Amino acid sequence: MTQKSNTLHTTTKLFSQRCRAITVYSTCTSWNSQLQELTKHGNYQQCLTLYRQMLRSTATPNAFTFPVVLKSCAVLSLPISGSQLHSHVIKTGCHSEPFVQTGLISFYGKCCLIQDARQLFDESPHSQKLTVCYNALVSGYTRNNQFLTGYELFSRMRFMGVVVDAVTMLGLVPGCTDPGQFKFAESLHGFVAKNGLDNDFRVANCLLTMYVRCGSKDGARKLFDLMPIKELATWNAMISGYAQNGYATEALQLYQELELSGLDPNPITLVAVLSSCAHLGVQKIGMELEKKIQKSSFKHNIFLNNGLINMYARCGNLTKAQEIFDGMTEKNLVSWTSIIGGYGMHGEGETAVHLFDEMILSNIRPDGTVFVSVLSACSHAGLTDIGLDCFNSMKTKYGLKPGPEHYSCVVDLLGRAGRLDDAQNIIKTMPMEPDGAVWGALLGACKIHKNVDLAEFAFDRVVKLEPTNIGYYVLLSNLYTEVNNTEGILRIRVMMREKRLKKDPGYSYVEHKGISHVFVAGDHNHPQSDEIYAMLSRLDELINVSSGSMVHSERLAIAFALLITEIGLDILVIKNLRVCGDCHEFIKLVSTVVDRRFIIRDPTRFHHFKDGVCSCKDYW
Repeated sequence: MTQKSNTLHTTTKLFSQRCRAITVYSTCTSWNSQLQELTKHGNYQQCLTLYRQMLRSTATPNAFTFPVVLKSCAVLSLPISGSQLHSHVIKTGCHSEPFVQTGLISFYGKCCLIQDARQLFDESPHSQKLTVCYNALVSGYTRNNQFLTGYELFSRMRFMGVVVDAVTMLGLVPGCTDPGQFKFAESLHGFVAKNGLDNDFRVANCLLTMYVRCGSKDGARKLFDLMPIKELATWNAMISGYAQNGYATEALQLYQELELSGLDPNPITLVAVLSSCAHLGVQKIGMELEKKIQKSSFKHNIFLNNGLINMYARCGNLTKAQEIFDGMTEKNLVSWTSIIGGYGMHGEGETAVHLFDEMILSNIRPDGTVFVSVLSACSHAGLTDIGLDCFNSMKTKYGLKPGPEHYSCVVDLLGRAGRLDDAQNIIKTMPMEPDGAVWGALLGACKIHKNVDLAEFAFDRVVKLEPTNIGYYVLLSNLYTEVNNTEGILRIRVMMREKRLKKDPGYSYVEHKGISHVFVAGDHNHPQSDEIYAMLSRLDELINVSSGSMVHSERLAIAFALLITEIGLDILVIKNLRVCGDCHEFIKLVSTVVDRRFIIRDPTRFHHFKDGVCSCKDYW
């Protein structure tokens, strides 16, 4: 073959190779565009299906393919599929690409495989120089409740001279959520301000939420007030932060300010406000929100409808909660959990269990949260055997691992039924260390059945875990009072004094025409105080008992409600502490002489009193 022929042959061969490369690149680019479009619209399962089709075609995945598909595995919590993708990454030689490394680290972190994420990071010297890889790992530690390890990595990042950006802080700051981490919170805020990262409104919003979660609602409000521009996301961060951390009154006040600002709330805002209405039991505001939602473009938003179910159930209106539930065209697991939990709180355990069975027939797979609602419903209704069957089915039928919250429900279930030995045995067989709620459930059961020795055993353990939880001290003190153990009462008082613990003052309130009327024990501050005490005297005469010198708050609230509401209407009273035995008996007796149904909501459940009977069957 001549030199000219050789040259022509070589040129033709190179040209053909380039054409094939261009074709493959073009084909791969087309696949990648389709994959990205699917994930952009949240179609993650379809993305994985398309990726499998891509593998069966002539196209080869590249560095632009894997981050998209790994994200889909992470969102869908598919650790096995993601691990298989990792092997594809290695086979195609893309493992050193920065965004592929980031995608893998992020995937492992989101699938609770944080040790695998760290190993991948440590084995790649290249990753340890890149901000994006650090960011993915820091975020992974935060997501897996390892804030301090994430903070150590953040400190190493700075020491190594790796650039810290807004994404770094968005990954780290949400992990600072404990009141004991307040100094961390302040130092993080200082770092953000010093480096000008608070100009990113997402970071500023994150700081707001951090302060609220760390117990500094004043610090959050100060930062909020100083922000020159407040987008809706900023208002949402503040309102949601208040709502999620028990500052419901502040959340509602801030929502009123938002309305005056001229900005329109979105579903995120309204979910937080509905949660605050549920917390406070202010049905009137919740009803106004429902009207606003019905007139809006998001009236079919499943999260808002779930929020409405929860709000109405916690405001004592189960009929309306059921109506919202029945009217939903689409129901998810949260929808079912909300309505099941609502019936459970109201002592209608049989209905709650029936709804759970309906949910299973609807092909909705249960999770740990809905089992807490069912177990709690069984406990409040005394459905011991049904509750135990439910608990066992978690493992045998649904492959779920019970957590401490499930064990505390079972201990409560057995304890209320008087099966204290069985409750102890359940605690002994727990695969994890019992937490405060488990020992607290046992202590509560001992209080019901007046078992002092076992109560002291449970108390000694629970105060080591939760030394500042005043409720446990009060519980044991009340038990000592019931059995006339003066020495025990004094011992608890000394312990409380040494730890500087004070019992929360009890209060009750009634909502009337959008106004909450609040009462404390022995209250004489209400404008209608004379009429309220006159009404109480009349009730005492009718049922032949005496309210005593120090009248508890729920009795005052009931007397006031009888004065201001129409005959025949239900009366809802919300109380911050458990109803005491004397008041529980008082309300039962009043319900026999007054044609009303009294609904009392305490921190854990509702009591429905009618014709001398309480829905809790004296089992509270």
